[in-house]
Amino acid sequence: MGDMAGMCIEHADMMGLTDDQIMKMKPIHREMQKKQARFKADQRIAEIELMEIMDVKDFDLEKANSQVKKIAEIKTAHQLEMLKAMKEMRTILTDEQFKKMKKIMPMKMMPMKAGEKKPAKKTMKKQ
Repeated sequence: MGDMAGMCIEHADMMGLTDDQIMKMKPIHREMQKKQARFKADQRIAEIELMEIMDVKDFDLEKANSQVKKIAEIKTAHQLEMLKAMKEMRTILTDEQFKKMKKIMPMKMMPMKAGEKKPAKKTMKKQ
């Protein structure tokens, strides 16, 4: 889910944002950044805990399953938080600014349409 708030603030002139809109977006953006940092840390800790569970040859499958579910819950909670923040950000934009944002926003930040494939990664050939 990209950093929509940061992108909007960065391209404020191009999008025609007012000072008032920018002032409303900044605290939302900072809060999103904090939540992103917490999410990354929580996810990494949960992954390390999963590795600890699986460190022995005959690991407890129930504990591993539980930990995998915990990781999924962390990801889901984060996605929902980011959607909430994005919704809040979009209420600050006018319809015209939203259209400009969609044109400015890099394709990697926008969800892919059904049926589209990701472009193939380019690999360097060894010579």
